[in-house]
Amino acid sequence: METFENLGIAKIDTSREQRTGFPEVVFCQRKQDTHLLEIYKKLYETQGHVFGTRAAPHQAEIIKAVFPQAEYDEVSRTLLIKPEKQPELIGNIAVCTAGTADISVAEECVKTIEYFGSKASRFYDVGVSGIHRLLSQVDEINRANAVVAIAGMEGALASVIGGLVKVPVIAVPTSVGYGASFNGVSALLTMINSCANGISVVNIDNGYGAGYIATQINRLAEGKLK
Repeated sequence: METFENLGIAKIDTSREQRTGFPEVVFCQRKQDTHLLEIYKKLYETQGHVFGTRAAPHQAEIIKAVFPQAEYDEVSRTLLIKPEKQPELIGNIAVCTAGTADISVAEECVKTIEYFGSKASRFYDVGVSGIHRLLSQVDEINRANAVVAIAGMEGALASVIGGLVKVPVIAVPTSVGYGASFNGVSALLTMINSCANGISVVNIDNGYGAGYIATQINRLAEGKLK
């Protein structure tokens, strides 16, 4: 029995939330405008809400022309059509950045966490070059069910946080830094090779992936796994 709708240019996974607890999300980047609109229409028809990542401003205008209630956030590049009845956010996930240049990735993570029904707390610009900024907020960060550590350059933030908290840490390397950072590869390698325990690593600039995993952890901690 088919559990997807074939649009020709896309196969909409109508049973994903039933299988995994999370609805299908749209990766907007590089999609043709007509294809993106068709996908949004079908998802809204079947789900009553749609969440898109890596959306360009012109794509947002195309979607808003049909769905005026759609919300576009330029920082996170997310394009959201909210459900009519929004659930109360549960638990708490700490989203930390090393610097302000990492905030676009962090905001993609926050928007993802909130779309999937969890609460996110922001701790921005707490990198190791001024570690007292992080240490002043460790107690509050430790109250979260999971921590997302987002950093470019050498990516040391995840290791430091991993040695300070008792909950899982999801590390996100970003493509922030000078030439030898290799567009995030140096941060990625640092995070993968961390000697701190309890750290997992997602792909470079993948705020969405980190938000998804953090939400799974948060749901488990709150006894709300669907």
